[in-house]
Amino acid sequence: MNTRPEPDEYLPAAERYIQLVPNGNLIEIMRSQLAQSLYMLKDLSDEQAMYRYAEGKWSLKTVVGHIADVERLWNYRILRIARGDARELAGYDRDTFAELAPFEHLSLAEVLHDLSAVRESTLTLIGHLEEEALLRRGEFNGHPLSARAAAFVIAGHERHHMNVIKTKYLSL
Repeated sequence: MNTRPEPDEYLPAAERYIQLVPNGNLIEIMRSQLAQSLYMLKDLSDEQAMYRYAEGKWSLKTVVGHIADVERLWNYRILRIARGDARELAGYDRDTFAELAPFEHLSLAEVLHDLSAVRESTLTLIGHLEEEALLRRGEFNGHPLSARAAAFVIAGHERHHMNVIKTKYLSL
């Protein structure tokens, strides 16, 4: 998948994530992202992974878990759209998800394993979609959403949060 989504394929708020995705084959980009993320985080201790850069902010482990959770949600949206279910897709409350997630009680290795498993599932899902399925559209938050755009959001969302991790969590 080398073709970027057009602006009429996604809600305007998704632009911030889609712009973060470099040009090229999205499958290769996402594979490379995972490898870079795992390499960047693999040697951190569980104590380091509990770091919060400010009061009220999530721990690094929770941010990584959030990336995996959001990727799962976008995969669901991709699957629904690609299979022709164009009904309105629901949003979610990220703070409730983070609050009720088990990430704080898991080791960093477990959270990274989960991220890796989710990404492998993503690559399988989008890698097997025909062009016609990638271009199908559903509706999300009152805007059209193509399966292709949703896949780009996944990649951009990870890049956004890994940039935050680099600047706010690992820059000490």
